[in-house]
Amino acid sequence: MAKTANINVRIEPEVKQQAEDLFSSFGISVTDAINIFLHTSIMEGGFPFTIRQPRFNAETIAAMQEACDIMSGKIQAKSYKTTNELLQALNAED
Repeated sequence: MAKTANINVRIEPEVKQQAEDLFSSFGISVTDAINIFLHTSIMEGGFPFTIRQPRFNAETIAAMQEACDIMSGKIQAKSYKTTNELLQALNAED
């Protein structure tokens, strides 16, 4: 039987659950997925995918900031009583 070594990793419970759900849909455990990642990294001689910072355009950055401001209560989110009212507001922005 092969010897094993333990790796302890601290992650957010939600991330752990999402990973378990994802990998179980492939019929593997998180441990299996980590082993696949490590073996592939060794074969590739590095990360088996490109590591880079996401680059967003100014409009996307502004939208993300607006979403954060809405969630934190800094600004009030717009609301509409009817679909027609929403559509009129959207058409007025053009």
